[in-house]
Amino acid sequence: MRETILVLDFGGQYNQLIARRVRDLKVYAEILPFDAPLERIMEYKPIGIIFTGGPSSVTDDNAPMCDARLFDAGIPILGICYGSQLMSSMQGGSVKRAERREYGKTDIRYDTSCALFKDLNEDSVCWMSHTYYVDNPPKGFSVVASTKSCDVGAFCHAERGLYGVQFHPEVVHTRYGNEILSNFLYEVCHASGGWTMENYVDTAVANIQRRVGDGRVLLGLSGGVDSSVAAVLLDKAIGKRLTCIFVDHGLLRKDEAKQVEEVFSGAYDMNLVCVDASERFLSKLEGVTEPEKKRKIIGEEFIRVFEEEAAKIGKVDFLAQGTIYPDVIESGKGHAAVIKSHHNVGGLPDAVDFEDIIEPLRELFKDEVRALGEALDMPHHIVWRQPFPGPGLAIRIIGDVTREKVETLQLADAIFRDEIAAAGLDSEIWQYFAVLTNMRSVGVMGDERTYDHTIAQSGNKCRRYDGGLGAYSV
Repeated sequence: MRETILVLDFGGQYNQLIARRVRDLKVYAEILPFDAPLERIMEYKPIGIIFTGGPSSVTDDNAPMCDARLFDAGIPILGICYGSQLMSSMQGGSVKRAERREYGKTDIRYDTSCALFKDLNEDSVCWMSHTYYVDNPPKGFSVVASTKSCDVGAFCHAERGLYGVQFHPEVVHTRYGNEILSNFLYEVCHASGGWTMENYVDTAVANIQRRVGDGRVLLGLSGGVDSSVAAVLLDKAIGKRLTCIFVDHGLLRKDEAKQVEEVFSGAYDMNLVCVDASERFLSKLEGVTEPEKKRKIIGEEFIRVFEEEAAKIGKVDFLAQGTIYPDVIESGKGHAAVIKSHHNVGGLPDAVDFEDIIEPLRELFKDEVRALGEALDMPHHIVWRQPFPGPGLAIRIIGDVTREKVETLQLADAIFRDEIAAAGLDSEIWQYFAVLTNMRSVGVMGDERTYDHTIAQSGNKCRRYDGGLGAYSV
């Protein structure tokens, strides 16, 4: 049975970050809505629960509340920010509004006899972000951390395994934040660890083989990280019973279609159907300038091409998708708020004859998908491919899309990426790309006047787990 930590989401901006931190510490974590009933929670057999922060106040009439039975279920709980205030309020403590919001790095003193702060320095720095605070912890709870402006920086009832922290241990601004989360996992929840992508490969392959049996699987391969890793994992599990369809809509980066064919049809010898539909897509986009309309045209046409090619293959038992965990969360499954829609959550081709869907990456965050790719010994340039939108360069071309513009942007983007790599910055910058603007400017080439389009370049230096905003330069 896999060890599981459940993260109950109270609307905090760091809900995914908390789960990812836990997984980095080699314990599986999954996010559930704050009002998940005890019966559903117990189905997971969790070794611990973490309450996230959130924008609400426990004093609000409609404040989000968890199932009150959780506190007596014998499961260790760590409440963070709003989560700690909720724990205090529901257990008989008091919560008050501060005279002014506390935000930023704050000096804190820990009681290191508490399991949560074991082996830490007594004096440290944490990240605060709150308007309300725990004034008095519940009866039987002890104060185990404090700051100058917050007497109850943390409190606990060690015998019941209940811990609350006013600060955010999941962000990098809290010194020893990882150690605090690790202490909760290993000292309080007594986790043994073992959630690694090396272990996941064997488990995932066995699960795919058990579910698919002698069936056939069809996968839409985009060449992006998610679908590529899914393809290699499925290939490892079922071999030639997997067929991949790669649709080249003519809006990919320079030589990308060629690279996909070389890797998956060549090196991996997969059943790969490559479709050059570039003329078809470009004709559909002729004269279209509005970005969202471009997205819809490309998405719809992609499905039509995929259906046509799938019909030539005949009946398959499973349609595979590269859905990953953030896709599910952000698409608002369960009670989560919809952040954005995802093409691979709910949007399926109608004409494909299949019995069920298989999503081998559905439990994984993006960084875990890359780690899985490395565990599968996939080529580095595939595993660490830059994030790329489904509609491709069409939405990086401002205004109408023409073949000439696409070729110009492909070349400019390739030059930009090559220069970034040559400078040794390709592993430092999370995302970088070129945009063909709709502006034209006068210049001189040789002895002649020129009048041509302007290229803009963008780079995002925000690294994963920063817990803050990235810095953009254009």
